[in-house]
Amino acid sequence: MNAPLKLKREPRDPRVRRRLFSWRMFLLILLVLLVLSATTVLILELVLKREFFSVAASMGAGTYWVTAAFLAAVVLQLVNSAKFDRPLRRLSRAMRMVAGGDFTVSLEPAHPSSKLDELDVIFEDFNLMVRELRSIETMKDDFVASVSHEIKTPLAVISSYAAALQRAELTQEEREQYAATIASASEGLSRLVTNILRLSKLENQGITPRPVPYDLTRQLSDCALAHEEAWEEKDIEFDAQLEERVMVTADESMMEIVFNNLIANAVKFTERGGRIVLRQERDGSEVVVTISDTGCGMDEETVKHIFDKFYQGDTSHAGEGNGLGLTLVRRVLEISGGSIAVRSARGEGSEFIVRLPLGQKK
Repeated sequence: MNAPLKLKREPRDPRVRRRLFSWRMFLLILLVLLVLSATTVLILELVLKREFFSVAASMGAGTYWVTAAFLAAVVLQLVNSAKFDRPLRRLSRAMRMVAGGDFTVSLEPAHPSSKLDELDVIFEDFNLMVRELRSIETMKDDFVASVSHEIKTPLAVISSYAAALQRAELTQEEREQYAATIASASEGLSRLVTNILRLSKLENQGITPRPVPYDLTRQLSDCALAHEEAWEEKDIEFDAQLEERVMVTADESMMEIVFNNLIANAVKFTERGGRIVLRQERDGSEVVVTISDTGCGMDEETVKHIFDKFYQGDTSHAGEGNGLGLTLVRRVLEISGGSIAVRSARGEGSEFIVRLPLGQKK
């Protein structure tokens, strides 16, 4: 037989300074009832001392008690209305407005912060909930607008070049060039959709990391070699300063997204003949991976927004990405127990610093 479930007593909210049902109110009601009862006893005593019990006297006693009971009920109703009915009606009306899509609603607590009761705290929590909903709604609208814009651009390229391919007077070279442009735009659109789906799953916890110990040195080497053709084409010096073997505990496939994006960005923003340094070193219980380049760098404002969705500080390279790579990088690291920081200055290159917890050596 299962043991009965014991409900734990909820701790008192530290914001609550006064309770709806206080001992002071209890004592006040008790005092009023005692006074009314004592007065009734005195009246009855006076009536009973008479030699005969007159109808007028009995009616007087009854009238007093009915009047006293009526006044007590009125007072209790007024207190109940002030403490419960009106605040709850306000809350109900505000909730209906929020359900209808109005996220500008705000409820003012009835008491100052030093004298908040439970209902005041509920109002504060309701206001916080509405602010969060408003923020989410704004982010959703911005995200939809950004996605629509980003998808519209490659679709317009594909549509215009596909129409141009139908012209009979095009040379074979022009046809190949137009076809290559369509293929490139299609590939960019595919990357955009893939990144949007990845980011959506990560933000909604649709993807759960499966951390296992693995060799980070091997992964960094593989990611760097995957971009070898790109950096050699631009005659970039790639300096890899890696330890022989470093074990980390993380989801290997998800961390591959991180390092591929960071190395690809370094190659993209480094001018021909520049230099990229991939460094890996231990720091206590963590391993630090630094990817620095001699590219164009970023100003302070760009650094502030570099991890925002669809943000591209350098529009000259906008056609080579969709502004989701670094957003993916930060989200992967957040759910993997890692972190990322960036140091950059305009014209002086950029440096991204990734920190991950060390795993156990095999």
